[in-house]
Amino acid sequence: MPGFCFYIFPIFNEISETMGHDHAHHHPDKLTKVNTAFVVGIILNLLFVIIEATVGIVIDSLAVLSDAGHNLADVGTLVLSLLAFRLMKIKPTNQYTYGYRKTTILVALFNSMLLLLTIAVILYGAIDRIFRPQEIPGLTVSIVAGIGIVINFSTALFFFRNKEKDINIKSAYLHLLADALVSAGLVVGGIVIYYTSLYWLDTVFSLIIAAIILFSTWKLMKESLRLSLDGVPSAIRLEEIVDLIQREKGVKEVHHVHIWPLSSTENALTAHLVLEEGVREKEEAHIKHELRHMLEHQNIQHVTLETEREDCRNGSCSS
Repeated sequence: MPGFCFYIFPIFNEISETMGHDHAHHHPDKLTKVNTAFVVGIILNLLFVIIEATVGIVIDSLAVLSDAGHNLADVGTLVLSLLAFRLMKIKPTNQYTYGYRKTTILVALFNSMLLLLTIAVILYGAIDRIFRPQEIPGLTVSIVAGIGIVINFSTALFFFRNKEKDINIKSAYLHLLADALVSAGLVVGGIVIYYTSLYWLDTVFSLIIAAIILFSTWKLMKESLRLSLDGVPSAIRLEEIVDLIQREKGVKEVHHVHIWPLSSTENALTAHLVLEEGVREKEEAHIKHELRHMLEHQNIQHVTLETEREDCRNGSCSS
């Protein structure tokens, strides 16, 4: 198990460290084949849940049944994620002027909370087994879990291309890797138990798995909570944006700057610009155009700029 953790831990560390960079500084690329990835992931994982639950009932294995329940919960999160992306495409209305884009963020938050609930279930099962160890057919558990590794890891690869472009896709990607990790732990545990009959090792493996999932989930939950509260996305620095705006020729000052996420892939900004003395209407339009282009490179797609001229502050003219 230590060797297994040596290889797996860096994967989740990379996921956690890159969590804050989902809103990368570039023109937002279209998410490629996202619907297909979700549909395939739902179908494959649902089939595996049916297989795993059937085997768990036949061999009377609490470990396998618990993992089947865990995977069923993840199928639910994939369904919700797919629903969120479908809702994001609905056109704005008079009541919802931004449409339903924010659902992608809310689903990511829900998914992270569901992962924490999964940890609680694993811990409850582990504590229960300390007092009531059960005999487990280790070889059968390993075979079923091995199938789970293949399915979950293969499905995770479908989201690999887009995992840095959207927090909701990162959430699905994280869920699937967590599932593969749990399955890998069951493979190792099943083999060890098969040869040693040390059934208490199942509890140890469960606790290690819960700790790794918690480590990988914490930053995801914080970031999705921040975005759901309209906080500035962690990859965007407000001070840097203000500095970039003030560097634009013709801009004297900028204030009342607000940056918030419209969805898990789009951000918005409003700001009040004070233009230098002598800037005319044509030059003002050019300044706004340049700023919008520059801000798009900072992954801020919706920009609203209110302006006033430095020489109009005394009320002698209008902006």
